[in-house]
Amino acid sequence: MAERRPKGAGLERVLGTGALFSTAYGNVGSSIYYALGLVAVFALGMTPVVFLIAGLIFVCTAATYTEATTMYPEAGGSSSFARRAFNEFWSFFAAWGQMLNYIITVAISAFFVPHYLGDFWEPLSKSPADIVGGIVVIVILALVNVVGVKESAGLNVFLALADFLTQVLLVVVGMVLVLSPDTLVNNVDFGTYPTVGDFLVAIPVGMVAYTGIETISNMAEEARDYGTTIPRGMAGVVAAVVTIYALLPSVALSAMPVEDGKTLLALSKEEGGFADDPILGVVKNMDLGALQGAAEVYVGVLAATILFIATNAGLIGVSRLTYSMGQHRQLPEGLRALHPRYRTPYVAIAVFGLIACLTILPGQADFLGTIYAFGAMLSFTVAHFAVIALRIKQPDKERPWTGPGSIKVRGHSLPLYAIFGGLGTGIAFVVINVLNTTTLIAGSAWLAVGIASYVLYRRNQGLSLTQTTKIVMPKAIVEHEVEYQSVLLAFEDGLYSPEAVNTAVKLAARRRRGIHVLVTITVPANAPIDAVMPEAEAKAQAAIDSAQVRGKRRVTGHFEKVRTGEAGRRIVLEAKEIEAAAVVMALPPRRTGSSIFGKTLETVLSERPCRVIIDSSGDVRERGPGP
Repeated sequence: MAERRPKGAGLERVLGTGALFSTAYGNVGSSIYYALGLVAVFALGMTPVVFLIAGLIFVCTAATYTEATTMYPEAGGSSSFARRAFNEFWSFFAAWGQMLNYIITVAISAFFVPHYLGDFWEPLSKSPADIVGGIVVIVILALVNVVGVKESAGLNVFLALADFLTQVLLVVVGMVLVLSPDTLVNNVDFGTYPTVGDFLVAIPVGMVAYTGIETISNMAEEARDYGTTIPRGMAGVVAAVVTIYALLPSVALSAMPVEDGKTLLALSKEEGGFADDPILGVVKNMDLGALQGAAEVYVGVLAATILFIATNAGLIGVSRLTYSMGQHRQLPEGLRALHPRYRTPYVAIAVFGLIACLTILPGQADFLGTIYAFGAMLSFTVAHFAVIALRIKQPDKERPWTGPGSIKVRGHSLPLYAIFGGLGTGIAFVVINVLNTTTLIAGSAWLAVGIASYVLYRRNQGLSLTQTTKIVMPKAIVEHEVEYQSVLLAFEDGLYSPEAVNTAVKLAARRRRGIHVLVTITVPANAPIDAVMPEAEAKAQAAIDSAQVRGKRRVTGHFEKVRTGEAGRRIVLEAKEIEAAAVVMALPPRRTGSSIFGKTLETVLSERPCRVIIDSSGDVRERGPGP
């Protein structure tokens, strides 16, 4: 039997530069459909300048991520970098910031979907229909992700390329038809429209334009020749995104200039503006002649589709990040519980999907923008400082890619892009908190809940706050799996799995290798270890007999009595005693409050005396007397 391949278990390196670029741009490029309006609300005529400043910070951040990702080509982004550079607490801190980013990505992308469909049904572009519509989008996609329907990679690549080409076309046509340097200069009355405070807030909000920068890092384990493809893919994304954001805001403010301290780009639909569908506003304010109607329909449909996919990508990111944090014991086991049928992290999807819905309820897009900036600046700043720390702590570690520019400090070569990037994102984090009280309160509450949960959970597990403790994941079985000289098949308390037996038989198939069945029986603490337990012993023997029926003469077996919590250790000792080359166990039924694997299986995985193979078919049953 070929076991379902668990996430993170030896992903095949098949992705080239093109695949990395298209996937990352599909995530990063989607933010233009709301970022332009969000920034204009604060920056008005200084919007192009804000995007240029945010773009410089983005370039530094991209260089930091590229260096660290090529050093450690594993999923996790800033959380993974912090684990390597500092400790598990700072890894959690960065991951919790990432979690907020994913939740707001889900919320903000879903919230803007109805606005771009407003041309087809006008109420969708206004409150409360936009709020209801956004929540409906999240609920639908949450259900889809629980069921586990796969995305179409080909469709995503096609849409990413269509999105990029559409944005390039808008820039080119806009520069020909509406771009006016004089209008752009007249738009600015700095200090009044916008105020200095609003301009400073706009810079971290502008970083919402670069939603998805961690995408390439999260695909690193699947990248082919990662020392080359990751830098090239990241460079392509940076060049494309920075170019679009350097030019499109100027086109937009030429088409919708600032008058009396206001621009249609920063006004809501109720006020007659396009803050909620800025790209559609750009198209509507161009004179495209006979193509006007078709262009508006095309941009509306494309934008809604791209944002729908971005919402889904955010939910996938939430589920993957939750699973990764659970593996490192940063979150309670219950959050990463898998659905008994679909084997998807349905609890995480439901919980964080609900939080995303709650953030939409006020219907305030500017709040979503500032709270995203809170999480993004936090995780980006940790990433920058992690790269600086790694230069000091691991100077001789192989770095397949390093960017230009460094400075010598006490004998250490420190990257200028991490220094400048860290200063930029760190200052932006302070600014967004000092100048926006709502963001400070909401962000601080998010951090307080996360840190408190982390501390309580780690203490409950008997773990320190800084030690890295990872649950060992089993390697996958493939159809051409090698054969093993000796296989130990372990069952606990009569829980029998015919599929686990089939797996063991297949591993020892051709040369009649030996299979030994061990069934552990848990003896209560108030009874002697050799207490007679007729019912439990009958179930254990029945499991052995059933395995012998399936495996024929090559199968031997016995049962042993153990105390509560000692079954895993007994299985490890048995594997060593018989010199087993592989241990086969069934994934146990999930019990309320227990981990995904259960204590016995986790003990075997952590002490692995040999290769451990888990059958995840879910067909685990209590065996009664008889084969």
